Amino acid sequence: MLIYDNWFMFIYMYFIGNLIFVFKNKHLLIVLLSLEFIVLSIFFFFLVLLMFIDCDMYMLMIFLVFSVCEGSLGLSILVSMIRSHGNDYFQSFSML
Repeated sequence: MLIYDNWFMFIYMYFIGNLIFVFKNKHLLIVLLSLEFIVLSIFFFFLVLLMFIDCDMYMLMIFLVFSVCEGSLGLSILVSMIRSHGNDYFQSFSML
């Protein structure tokens, strides 16, 4: 029964992160935090899944490397946007 509760918790975390990503997209920082929350929920899901099937944890290290690269790329975009536009609003950022 405990395993089913964990599955629902990870699905709940994933959907909450997606809802924040979709509905709270005024600031770039909130979007980046919601993406990191989604990545964290996927990481915990993989951790429990690999522990449940008694598999090697090497894939989690690769996943963490890519998630750290994604986070640092997002922060560099945030810093570049704040330096060029003065804020992190999506409305002030022109896509052209």
